[in-house]
Amino acid sequence: MRTKIVIDCDPGHDDAVALLYAAKHLDLVGVTTCHGNNTIGNVTRNALSVLTLGGITAPLAQGCADPLLGRKSQVASVHGKTGLDGSFLPEPDRAPVAAHAVDFLIETAHAHQGELVLAVLGPATNAALAIKKEPRLVSWLREITIMGGSTGLGNITPVAEFNIWCDPEAAAALFASRARIRMVGLDITNTVGFDPAGIDRLLAGGRVAHHVGELMEFYLGRELDRRGIAFAPIHDACAIVPYVEEGLVEYRHCNVGIELAGRLTRGMTVCDLRPLTPQGRADRGVGEANAYVAVRIDAKGVVANVMETLLSYS
Repeated sequence: MRTKIVIDCDPGHDDAVALLYAAKHLDLVGVTTCHGNNTIGNVTRNALSVLTLGGITAPLAQGCADPLLGRKSQVASVHGKTGLDGSFLPEPDRAPVAAHAVDFLIETAHAHQGELVLAVLGPATNAALAIKKEPRLVSWLREITIMGGSTGLGNITPVAEFNIWCDPEAAAALFASRARIRMVGLDITNTVGFDPAGIDRLLAGGRVAHHVGELMEFYLGRELDRRGIAFAPIHDACAIVPYVEEGLVEYRHCNVGIELAGRLTRGMTVCDLRPLTPQGRADRGVGEANAYVAVRIDAKGVVANVMETLLSYS
């Protein structure tokens, strides 16, 4: 039986790959969009275009345009003006459903109690508000998988990863919710992506793969200019892969806290990876373990798995 999943995202090149990957392997029962990589209008249109490209019929609900405190985050220029530059994707074949993403998450989790995985691939605003509105959501979900944070360096600041930094208060609420959480951070996902040879394989593939190849070619160029790395990262797919192929990601159970007040550290994910006592506390203790944090990934295995999936689209 395939895992049921809802993807909360802000496409974004890596979000697009994650959507297409999940739809092939999992029961994608819905998609929600959130501010983050671009405006809510653009990321919603991008998500709808990706669903149309892949022939994916899952309903989509538009979500929050701003973080909890209303502090506008800067647009992630790495994804281009539209948030998904590089390829002329098809016009969306549908509009978002009438329900707001927050209500859609609650209704969907209630309909699939104990079965549903919520993948948060952008800022956690929708998820945090859904839990606040309906606290039982935590018990209804099977678990939450997050692409965000880092056990080491950040990207938007020296210590903060973009998704968490966009709405630290929402992320803090999520980690404090007592939901079962898996976190795949930037320190892990930064090692996984399509190199030029892989992008050439995509460009030579079918219609869907070719469009993804064009997107990744643009993304690679931006990453070369910004960070000097020779591949296009597929950050968000790394949080989906464990539900498709076991053993590619290794996790540690630990406490994760979100820094909210630091002038230089706001949005930092403080992951206590020190040894745990039998009671589940770190040796010197900052709190109980509240998340499974990725500490190792088989980058080649993940890239191969995602590549073959994209090439499998007819």
